[in-house]
Amino acid sequence: MNSSPRPKIAVIDSNTLAVLGLKQLLLNIIPFMTVDTFGSMAELEANQPDVYMHYFVSLDILLSNRTFFTERRRKTIVLTLSLSDTSQPADFHSLCINQPEPQLIRQLLLLEQHAHGQGQHLPPTPQILQRKILTDREIQVMALIVQGYINKEIADRLHIGLSTVITHRKNIMEKLGMKSVSALTIYAVMHGYVDINKI
Repeated sequence: MNSSPRPKIAVIDSNTLAVLGLKQLLLNIIPFMTVDTFGSMAELEANQPDVYMHYFVSLDILLSNRTFFTERRRKTIVLTLSLSDTSQPADFHSLCINQPEPQLIRQLLLLEQHAHGQGQHLPPTPQILQRKILTDREIQVMALIVQGYINKEIADRLHIGLSTVITHRKNIMEKLGMKSVSALTIYAVMHGYVDINKI
């Protein structure tokens, strides 16, 4: 049995709620990663900091430990509170965490695709996650859901009844074990069912 270690991501931020929320989003986007959280730089340094594939770090911790992160610039994503370019440190990828969930997910997906387009630099996806779970019709319905269409519009576009759309929607969520359109959006983009530019 192949038991290669799961790649790791570190989230370093003193804001516990932000850390826990980001951890959950990252696990939805890249489910085969391990996401470790740290409330301070001292915690990170006490836990083999160089085992991490990426660091998501708050701006204040980055500024206090600039040398460490500058040496690991390509692996570092700075968590900022503003979309303004002036609030983002030069030479680092940044992610504004102070925005509505759909935009935050879109930014995370764009970062992932920029760094790991076509899965480059990522370990192979586990077999269970590669299986086709949804029918072709369910994939069509899912693609329209994540593009923002309501049930009636989906029914009209696919020339099916409204109750059929509702049934497909329920089946999709149950099969994938998801409870939100945000989670569905992540799944659809990560599996190539929807172009990120259409969400």
